[in-house]
Amino acid sequence: MIEGVKKIVAVASGKGGVGKSTVTANLALALAAGGQRVGVLDADIYGPSQAQMLGVEPGTRPRAKDEKTMLPLEAHGLKVMSMAFLTNIETAMVWRGPMVAGAFMQLLNQTDWGELDYLLIDMPPGTGDIQLSLAQKVSVAGAVIVTTPQDIALLDARRGIEMFRKVNVPVLGVIENMSTHVCSECGHVDALFGEGGGDQIAESYDTRVIGRLPLLRSIREHADGGTPSVVAEPDGEAAREYQSAADAIKDALAGSSQQGPTIGFS
Repeated sequence: MIEGVKKIVAVASGKGGVGKSTVTANLALALAAGGQRVGVLDADIYGPSQAQMLGVEPGTRPRAKDEKTMLPLEAHGLKVMSMAFLTNIETAMVWRGPMVAGAFMQLLNQTDWGELDYLLIDMPPGTGDIQLSLAQKVSVAGAVIVTTPQDIALLDARRGIEMFRKVNVPVLGVIENMSTHVCSECGHVDALFGEGGGDQIAESYDTRVIGRLPLLRSIREHADGGTPSVVAEPDGEAAREYQSAADAIKDALAGSSQQGPTIGFS
């Protein structure tokens, strides 16, 4: 348990490249826009990206509260911690699983998060040994699965859902990223990566699709520029979809206990 943190939500995907980190940043900002106190932990030790997405200048370091505790950085009203704050951009984390798990636990437990309604954990992609090692130590209220409609991504998303089911963590919903593309010239809507996939896995696993994000250049540009869509274009199409997904997460967790089940493996 983390003192002061009411609910921990894992944002996960079965594979990389589906926009999980972008979704995490925007969900956190949407929750904060609704008056919630929100933190983001970038648990992707090998490839942290929240620092750039949230506009934290390279080389910015967290301040020490005492000999064992760090203060999180603040960005767009969020409290944020990431391995990117402790290393240089060029640093390659050539670490084995136990070292990665240890680094994650330090970031989680040696950060003074203060009072938070939600702590979103941007999980590493996949369901391998590293992810399971991290998951064993965290009490999680629920998980959000990010996928694209592409068949290969959906296969991996199923594995992600199965992982959380095996450890009794409720899947709050599926977010289908890059769902459709709208031509900027003619307005034609095209499902470039397929369609209906999110609904299929949601039905298979007794959960639901809580968001469908369009494939928009602006989402990528805002994330690359350090000002995600929810704050860059709060009245835009993407921001509305993120806000709807954030509301679904709040509704799903309403009335739940302060800490959810602990992920553990026999």
